[in-house]
Amino acid sequence: MIDIDGKIISREVFSQKFVCDLSACKGACCVEGDSGAPLEKDEADLLQENFEKIKPFISHQGIEAIKNHGASVIDSYDGELVTPLIEGKECVYTVFDKDGTAKCGIENAYKAGEISFNKPISCHLYPIRLNKYQNFIAVNYHKWPICKPALTCGAKLNVKVYKFLKEPLVRKFGQEFYNKLEVVDNEFFRS
Repeated sequence: MIDIDGKIISREVFSQKFVCDLSACKGACCVEGDSGAPLEKDEADLLQENFEKIKPFISHQGIEAIKNHGASVIDSYDGELVTPLIEGKECVYTVFDKDGTAKCGIENAYKAGEISFNKPISCHLYPIRLNKYQNFIAVNYHKWPICKPALTCGAKLNVKVYKFLKEPLVRKFGQEFYNKLEVVDNEFFRS
């Protein structure tokens, strides 16, 4: 583990190769799993406040689920804020392309300039998962079988997890933190 500014970082963030391959996985992370995407409190508030702007970018089923359950819910398993699911399956903010690839309606609204924030940071940072403790934040690489195509693509392109996730890492922790990741990688993990 590496400590940078109170973030304890798994070595796999530097060693594992990873690049999402939507053509292979079809965005399964938006559909699979036991609960919705983890949300920070401010994200849940933003989703509620911007529902009308996001609505044109999500499915009718997603809109109905949000009307019935809210823009976010408390997960019954761990008590965390998460996005609701449609009938226990995909996230309410999921939309599907013509070829069946799941995409994020929140991200689509952001890209269209309708809202000023991107998808939830937990989604943007995946396969990194953050765990907050009293004195530090654990920054861990999460293994999920549905991401095997991303491992293959990452190995082929020779892209490390943290490099693939530069934009969300900077979004969450700032450019200076990302620069320190690069220094650690260059000094300790180059081989």
